[in-house]
Amino acid sequence: MAALNGAIKVFIVERLACFDTPTEVQKAVKQAFDVDVSLPQLTAYNPNLAAGQRLSQTLKDVFESTRKRFLADTSGVAIAHKAYRLRVMDRLLEKMEKSGNVAMVAQLLEQAAKEEGGAFTNKQKLEHAGKDGGPLTVVVRKFGNA
Repeated sequence: MAALNGAIKVFIVERLACFDTPTEVQKAVKQAFDVDVSLPQLTAYNPNLAAGQRLSQTLKDVFESTRKRFLADTSGVAIAHKAYRLRVMDRLLEKMEKSGNVAMVAQLLEQAAKEEGGAFTNKQKLEHAGKDGGPLTVVVRKFGNA
């Protein structure tokens, strides 16, 4: 089991709080600190797992605050932004056009149009208007012997 200093422990806790898998964290620790950490050792830094129940309160607090920030802020996640998604679709579209993949070109064009039109959001823009853009009029008609 590798001996970990405070900076490595915080690094591990923050990565786990951001839903990185233990394998991803293991590779990141090796790259950032040149330290080999076993997968079982990493699970001890996730307070949501049984192995992490004995984690210090300080590291539990780091985990909770990092998780809360991560879930509340999508500004650092590229795919969460429409401009990024459209740019990726544009690059794919160029590749598909060059390769002659007509079906994929059509699909990408449709998806980009839906993206631009807001089809992939929960926001709905309702516009109702009457004749020539005026207000709607409601006509109530009685049927039968009433």
